[in-house]
Amino acid sequence: MNYIAAAIAVLGGMACAYGESKIVSHALDGMARNPEMYSKLRSSMILGCALDETTSIYALLIAILCLFIG
Repeated sequence: MNYIAAAIAVLGGMACAYGESKIVSHALDGMARNPEMYSKLRSSMILGCALDETTSIYALLIAILCLFIG
């Protein structure tokens, strides 16, 4: 049962990877359309990626806890 819970937590990490790819692709699309906004879009993209990565790290932490503690 612990392995199933860890697998479900890993799915959360995969969803975060998809979300991060969408963040970066839309930011690059905006940079291509409006080069003057490069610095604002880059900082927003980095912030969005950082917030998305924290969700992935939490999913990894939960998966490790399910495997070794549960």
